[in-house]
Amino acid sequence: MIDSFLGGLSPVPAWMFFAVVALLVIIIWSIRRHRSPRLRIECADSIADLIPSLAGLTLGTAVAGNSVELLENGAFFEVLLARIGAAQKSVHFETFLWKEGRLGQRVANALSERARAGLKVRVLLDATGSRRMGKGTQRQMEEAGCKVAFFHEKKFRNIGVLNDRDHRKLVVIDGREAFVGGHCIVDTWLGDAQDNQHYADLSVHLHGPIVNNVQAAFSENWGGQTGELFVGDDVFPTLAPAGDILIHAAYAKPEGSAPAVKILHHTAICLARKRIWIQNPYFIPKPEAIDAFGEAVKRGVDVRVLMPSTSGSDNPMVQHAGHRNFEKLLRCGVRLFEYPHTLLHQKVMTVDGVWSAIGSSNFDDRSFDTNDEITLGIKDAAIAQQLDAVFEKYAPHCKEIELAAWTQRGLWHKFKDNLFYLFNEIL
Repeated sequence: MIDSFLGGLSPVPAWMFFAVVALLVIIIWSIRRHRSPRLRIECADSIADLIPSLAGLTLGTAVAGNSVELLENGAFFEVLLARIGAAQKSVHFETFLWKEGRLGQRVANALSERARAGLKVRVLLDATGSRRMGKGTQRQMEEAGCKVAFFHEKKFRNIGVLNDRDHRKLVVIDGREAFVGGHCIVDTWLGDAQDNQHYADLSVHLHGPIVNNVQAAFSENWGGQTGELFVGDDVFPTLAPAGDILIHAAYAKPEGSAPAVKILHHTAICLARKRIWIQNPYFIPKPEAIDAFGEAVKRGVDVRVLMPSTSGSDNPMVQHAGHRNFEKLLRCGVRLFEYPHTLLHQKVMTVDGVWSAIGSSNFDDRSFDTNDEITLGIKDAAIAQQLDAVFEKYAPHCKEIELAAWTQRGLWHKFKDNLFYLFNEIL
């Protein structure tokens, strides 16, 4: 028997107590469970002609008149820190992973210096991913005048959303330029992917009207965590064209519907007519995505995926979970390349050499159904070519997975693949 928590009243039978707990768990699960419809589309038009549709389906708007600079590996931070140092009015900084180290100190110093100069500096960090940033770093920024907020801290009021993380990586400066991509504030992101202590990654530096959309993504979570709304030309200026590139941003996660980043990736796969090249560190496609890849191959689409191997990954369990469906992917005609030397952290997909997706989204359930993410859809052949060139740079140093050899892998390997796949939604 378990005593009533009210004390002094008649005892509650153990079975009744556990039944109530189980019911509460089911209710919370029902409220928080992923809405994951099997998405489908029928269309014969080219993806290049459907950018307004892609943007509309993902609750965004295609914005013309932008410029895009691709920044690779550690070189990204030299540009980022220089632009933060040149800020005149505001700096908005949002990231998932920040660990104490040389890079974290440099970023904290740059943000602190701008705050001391009188700028509005807002820093939004995921409470789980940035739990090891160091109290001294946080204190330094706050004492300098930075506003620092944490997304979904481990508090009782957040019990229903503790699994929902802010996985975005973005920076907006003066409301006039933005950075979006995969780079994290950890020392292993420095360098040029020369060994397993230096990771590979890609981000983009943006100018033009699309910056307002990136600012909107930042304001969504900043307002949600702090209640503060910001307005005016210092943060949302009227932006003149800065180039000729058409971009749309996917970041919305509506209640009761598939998140925008999931719809974006799935629709692009269904619209491909020539090729789909994916670079992603955590590739665990759902069954419906695998089917969509198979249909694309039947249409004559060249589908390739570049990812780290278990030896190159920072989380081998994720790679093993992905391995569980490799055989089905290979039988569908998808070509799989594993890079053994270091973590390839870029989150990129190019379609037909004319459209690209780049941002923070992994190709797995956690990113597509749970995390807050941001992915940009870019219509520009030159950018697609640059991203494909990165694929081609790493591919010769990869092991391409062959179906005959894969089906003969050892029982221990297969056991780990199936075991870790059971947890694919939380890895």
